[in-house]
Amino acid sequence: MTRRGVLAALFATLPLVTLTGCPSGGGEKTGGDAPAVATGGGGGGKKLVIAWADWDPADNLQKLTEDFTKETGIAVTVSKIPWADFETKINAAWTGKSAEFDMVVGDSQWLGNAATGGHYVDLTEWTADAANFPKADNEEAAIKNYGEYESKLYAIPCMADAIGFAYRKDLFEDQKNKDAFKTKYKRDLGVPTTWDEFQQVAEFFTKDGKFGCALFYSKGVDGVTMGFDPVLWSFGGAYTKDGKATGAINGPEAVKALEFYIGLKKFCPPGAETFYFNECNTAFQEGTVAMTENWFAFMPALVDKKKNKFADQTGYFVVPKGPAGQFVSLGGQGLSLSSYSKNTDDAKKFMVWFSKEETQKKWVALGGLTANKKVSATDEFKKANPYNETFAKSVPFLKDFDNSPKYTQLLQACQDEYFAAASGAKTAKAALDEIAKKHDEVLSAK
Repeated sequence: MTRRGVLAALFATLPLVTLTGCPSGGGEKTGGDAPAVATGGGGGGKKLVIAWADWDPADNLQKLTEDFTKETGIAVTVSKIPWADFETKINAAWTGKSAEFDMVVGDSQWLGNAATGGHYVDLTEWTADAANFPKADNEEAAIKNYGEYESKLYAIPCMADAIGFAYRKDLFEDQKNKDAFKTKYKRDLGVPTTWDEFQQVAEFFTKDGKFGCALFYSKGVDGVTMGFDPVLWSFGGAYTKDGKATGAINGPEAVKALEFYIGLKKFCPPGAETFYFNECNTAFQEGTVAMTENWFAFMPALVDKKKNKFADQTGYFVVPKGPAGQFVSLGGQGLSLSSYSKNTDDAKKFMVWFSKEETQKKWVALGGLTANKKVSATDEFKKANPYNETFAKSVPFLKDFDNSPKYTQLLQACQDEYFAAASGAKTAKAALDEIAKKHDEVLSAK
C-alpha cells in the first residue's frame, strides 16, 4: 500500500468540517484535440468510470459528479477500490490494457510506471490551453508534483495534501511562558518560522513531564522519510546530484540535516521512534506535547472537540524553513486519463469541468483540498477549517520524495537507514552512506 493509501484508509474514519454557502457551477468550456492514445479514443460514450480508493473523498467526488451529469448528460461512476487492493488492481488493468477505467486518481509515485509504460495519456499539450486547464490558477508546485514526470504532464491536481504543524496557542500565549522564554532565548516566544526557532521552542517546552514536539520517526510505511525530507531539503541536502546518490544524500548538508533531525527527538515523548500520524495526534490530544507534525488530512481529529480537548486552543503553522529554503512533504493525488479509455473526449470534458473555479469551490465544500489559488484565497475557504489557511500557505512549498518506477526500493532504503539513525543504531553519516550505496545500486540497475 502506498503512503497516501495508509493515510487515506485512516482518514476515512475522521469527520470533515465542510465549507457551506458556495456558489454552484456554471457552464463548461471545452477545447483542444485529444492526443493520440495507445488504444481507444473518440468520444460520445455517455458513461465515465473513475478509479479511486475506497474513502470519504471518493464518495464526495461521486456526489460532485452529479452536477456534471446534469450539465452534460454524461453519467460518472467513481469505482471505489479497497486501499489494500488499489495499486494491484490498477497495475492489472494496465497489464491487460483494460478500458474498465477512463480516469484514475492515483498517487504521484505511480507516475514513473504509468508514463514509461504508456498507461497514462500525456496531457502536456492539452493542458497548455487555458480553456482545458487553468494552469495560472493552480499552484505551480502542485501541478509539478501531482502530474509531472520527466517534464511532461500526466495528471492534474485532484485531492491535495501536505504536512503541517499544530500547536497549543494557550501555552504560547501564557505570560509566564513568554517571560521565561524571552529571558532564556533573548527573543519573543512565537510560532517558529525557522528550524532553529523550532528547536528552541521544542527545548523550552520540554520540562515537567511534558515535551516540545511530536515528529515522524516511524519505520512504518514512509514515516521517518516524510518527516525528515523537509529538513533535508531546507538544509541544502539532496537525494542525487548528476544522477548519482553518492556525494549528494551522504554529503555534508545531508549529514548536518539528519543530525539536526535526530537531535529533535530528545524533545519528543519516550518511544518517539514509533511515531507517525496516529501517535502524533494522540500525543497532542493528550496534552503531552506543545507542537505536533501531521498531514492536513488528519487534522480534522484536532478540530473535533470530542477527540481533542484543546481544540479551541489549537493553532496551525507551516513547516519551518532552513538555511537553504523552505520545503513541505507532499501528500494527496492527481487525476489522470487512462490511455486505454474508449471515451477520451468525454473524459477530457470532465477534467475541464473539474478544474473550473466554481467546481473547485464545490469540491472544497464537500471536504476536498484544492490546489486552485483563487479558491484557496477566498475567505470562505480560509474560514471553513481552522487549518485551511495554513494548508494554502503550504502548497507553494510542496516537494515529493520520488516518482520514478524504482520508488519502492528507494523509499525502503531510506526507511531502514533513517530509522537506524533515529533509534541510535547508526550514526547519521553511516546511515546516509548506506542509503547512497543502496540508491546507486538501484539507480544503476537495468
